[in-house]
Amino acid sequence: MKISFHGHSVVKIESNGKKILIDPFITGNELTDLKAEEQNPDFIILTHGHGDHVGDTVTIAKRSGALVIAVNELALYLQHQGLNTHPMHIGGSREFEFGKVKFTPAFHGSGLEQEDGTFLYMGMPAGVLVMNDGKTVYHAGDTSIFLDMKLIGELHPIDLAFLPIGDNFTMGPDDAALAAEFLKAKTVVPVHYNTFPPIKQDPNKFIAKLKASNGKVMKPGDSIQL
Repeated sequence: MKISFHGHSVVKIESNGKKILIDPFITGNELTDLKAEEQNPDFIILTHGHGDHVGDTVTIAKRSGALVIAVNELALYLQHQGLNTHPMHIGGSREFEFGKVKFTPAFHGSGLEQEDGTFLYMGMPAGVLVMNDGKTVYHAGDTSIFLDMKLIGELHPIDLAFLPIGDNFTMGPDDAALAAEFLKAKTVVPVHYNTFPPIKQDPNKFIAKLKASNGKVMKPGDSIQL
C-alpha cells in the first residue's frame, strides 16, 4: 500500500491498483496540495458527516463514479444525492477490491449543515481501519481519546495511524500521544491541525511526546509505502 497525506484529514491510499480517498476536504482547504477536479478515485471512505470531511465527495464521486463507503445514515443521504454508496456501521467490516475496511468508534459529532442553517443527522462518527497484504492503516477521524483504543490496537496491529491533534474539536497533542500508546501503532502521523485558527498546533511538539511509536510529520503530498 502507498499512503499519502494531503492536508487537514485528507488521506489517499493506493492498493491493489485502486485509489481510495479518505475524507476528501479539498475545496476550502488551504493546506491541501490537491485539486478536486483532478481527483478520480475508485473509492471514497468517509469518517463522518461534517463538511470538513465530506468535503468534495459529491462532485468527485459523480465525476469518477467512485463507490462511497460510509456509516449507514451518511451513505443513504449520499445515495439520495445520486452517488453510488456502500453503507456500513461501527464494528462492521467488509472486503473490497483494494482490501478490508472496518469502522471503529469515534467520539465526536456528525451532521451536515444545510443551506437554511439547519443540520441533518449523519449517523455516528467513526474511525476506519484499512487492511491489505498484512498491513493495517488506521484513520481515527475526529475523536477524543477513549480507552477502547487499546482494544482496537490489540485486535488489529496497526502499522500506520493518523491521529487528530488540533484540540478544541478533537484530541489535543497530549491526549493524542497517549492514544498512540493505547493503539501501539508502529508509526503515527498527526492530522486535523492548522487548517483553522482554533486548531493551530506545532506537530513537531506532538511527535516529541510520543514514547512507543515512531512519529512522522507529513507535509501535503508526502507518502509512505507499507
